[in-house]
Amino acid sequence: MANALKILSALLSYPSKDLIAAGSELHEALAADALTGSREKAWIGALIDDICARDLYDAEERYVMLFDRTRTLSLHLFEHVHGESRDRGQAMVDLAAMYERQGYDIDAQEMPDYLPLFLEYLSTQTREEIGNLLGQTQHIFAALRERLQKRGSIYANAFLSLEAIAGGRADADAVAEILKIPEDDPNDLKALDRVWEEEAVTFGGNAGEGDCGPDRLARQMRAARRPAQQPEARGE
Repeated sequence: MANALKILSALLSYPSKDLIAAGSELHEALAADALTGSREKAWIGALIDDICARDLYDAEERYVMLFDRTRTLSLHLFEHVHGESRDRGQAMVDLAAMYERQGYDIDAQEMPDYLPLFLEYLSTQTREEIGNLLGQTQHIFAALRERLQKRGSIYANAFLSLEAIAGGRADADAVAEILKIPEDDPNDLKALDRVWEEEAVTFGGNAGEGDCGPDRLARQMRAARRPAQQPEARGE
């Protein structure tokens, strides 16, 4: 399971020459993960093959259009849950403190809610804690998976795998609230600018702290405004 999470962390990061060249090593590491099921391994393996078969520029361009210029596909977890903007900073602090308590150091420039970072952290944790934290974020994974499947993107495999590793079922109401946000057109930069200025989605009509999940990370994830747009890849 730890190997699978580390691999997913790498696959969901911005593509690099080293990543594309590492297909064989990624497959070997995945095969050695005795705690990950064959179904999840097949999904992850297909994503490895797809990314590693691409030209680097093509892989970079696809990634930017999906995850950097499409707010509804943001890989910053806090982007997909509601909270007043003044709460966002404290939520980030709380998440970073959770990392620190476990001895997991992050760079000062890294956002604690960035999914590849979160998965890298989870890969260092016990099976019980992995299930706990993935369960708290499962509704986000389900919404992202559905959006990616509608686009016919192989990246949906990453989220199918995370849902399967988490086990159980995502809260349908929480997923529906995320999916209420209209899809972005990454080519419409003016519309994208307007979207970033809007308030994030509200869960359960502000009914209370428990609406996004019963425990600490879910409560922390009530605050969510992405702090700044990432720079566009070359050629965009």
